[in-house]
Amino acid sequence: MCAYVLVAEDDEKQAELIRRSLLKEGHTATVVHDGGAALAEARRHRPDLVVLDLMLPVVDGFGVCRMLRQSDDIPVLMLTARSTEDDILLGLELGADDYMTKPYSPRELMARIRTVLRRSGRPVSEQRDDPVVRAAGIAVDPARHEVTCDGSPVDCTPAEYEILLAMVTEPERVFSRRQLLHRTRGTDRASTERAIDVHIMNLRKKIEADPRRPVRLVTVFGVGYKLKGDRP
Repeated sequence: MCAYVLVAEDDEKQAELIRRSLLKEGHTATVVHDGGAALAEARRHRPDLVVLDLMLPVVDGFGVCRMLRQSDDIPVLMLTARSTEDDILLGLELGADDYMTKPYSPRELMARIRTVLRRSGRPVSEQRDDPVVRAAGIAVDPARHEVTCDGSPVDCTPAEYEILLAMVTEPERVFSRRQLLHRTRGTDRASTERAIDVHIMNLRKKIEADPRRPVRLVTVFGVGYKLKGDRP
């Protein structure tokens, strides 16, 4: 059972841990860090499941769940550091399919996700038309671990792949070197923040018409890098 899962979690380390666990299970995943982005992504690319933290900025998890339930039946698994009965009951009354209190083990979370997907009875990614993530002419297929640029295959190192996947998932978001380094830790343990610059330089050679004048993978001076271009 392979699903497209939206992860709404403002703690970047927790979000990355969940994302990697989902990929190991064969799922595809998009990560967002606030409730407004979660609602926009859910409406644009209707996921099979939303893993939803309660303590989100912009719109909290209760608000996201309430608004999702007004127009859709997407399964929701809530994550909360609040373990009071009132909070749990409120989440369930708003339509959450399950909840987990922090801290939790990734293995238990994956087991809960499998259970919610089975209970929902929704068709998942085996029947989905297109699980590929796209932005700025770049397509990343997490299930096949493949990348194309303007339709042509791009041969990426593991670290380059993780950087592109992060940026294609959240185009126009500015990533700091430290944030990108965190994304590559599992694939490039010797990497440093300066090594991120080398990965970016090598990626530009592969996806830019003129790597010296990038129009896709651009530098935001004093901050980091971003991928210019909206998702289709």
